[in-house]
Amino acid sequence: MEDGSPSRPSMVKMETAMPMEDEEFEDQLPVMAEKLDMDTFVSELCGGFRLLADQEKGVITSNSLRKNSALLGMEGMSEEESEAMIREGDLNGDGALSESEFCILMVRLSPGMIQEAEAWLEKAVIEELSRSSN
Repeated sequence: MEDGSPSRPSMVKMETAMPMEDEEFEDQLPVMAEKLDMDTFVSELCGGFRLLADQEKGVITSNSLRKNSALLGMEGMSEEESEAMIREGDLNGDGALSESEFCILMVRLSPGMIQEAEAWLEKAVIEELSRSSN
């Protein structure tokens, strides 16, 4: 979109990283990360944050998550589910998700992204050990 916000289809794919209880979603975050350059990928994550955030407070609250998740095809989210998602990503304990907390949560909840991160870490350790032994 021209305003920098993500298109609905790409955000639906991104949000599949946030499964609700008793529901399974295909994890599309690694596919997005692979197909998009880093700036576009981060832009998509930030766009997801803006879609879910309380516009007045500038953070994702349990209420804004419940209300706005329907825009992404996740109708019927319970208060308990939205509060659990907020708790899962709330690193500073303020009861809401900032943009950075949201992005961290999306990556953390993506098994594919975690596997890739582990592979990157292993490669970095091997390279560092190789340099140290030379």
